[in-house]
Amino acid sequence: MTIKIINSSNHELPHYETEASAGMDLRANIESAITLKPLQRTIVKTGLFIELPIGFEAQVRPRSGLAAKKGITVLNAPGTVDADYRGEIGVILVNLSNDDFTIENGERVAQLVIAKHERAEWIEVEMLSDTSRGAGGFGSTGTK
Repeated sequence: MTIKIINSSNHELPHYETEASAGMDLRANIESAITLKPLQRTIVKTGLFIELPIGFEAQVRPRSGLAAKKGITVLNAPGTVDADYRGEIGVILVNLSNDDFTIENGERVAQLVIAKHERAEWIEVEMLSDTSRGAGGFGSTGTK
């Protein structure tokens, strides 16, 4: 699959690090460093603009290393870039740690996964079919 992209940053295009990688790293495209205090959030621009085919989305997801080591994550994970969006891709980062975190220009701040999706059509009914779970909510399928 090919996707049209405009890269207005000075950084390389996102790419897969290994043959089996699902995501490509997104880099901060900022003029000066941004320091996030604990529980603070910001939108980090990437300098990337894409044109996805209809039926696909780009999912902006946290980087596991930043989340595990620094407590930095994508607030609306996964963030969705729709096929008809033509604006700059931004990453909503939040600092869930107890320490300040500084984002530098070019830093890998999130990953981007391209995913196919379906469009649903609703059919209103009076009843739904029964299942063994029924209306059981969170934790209702066991603790294992």
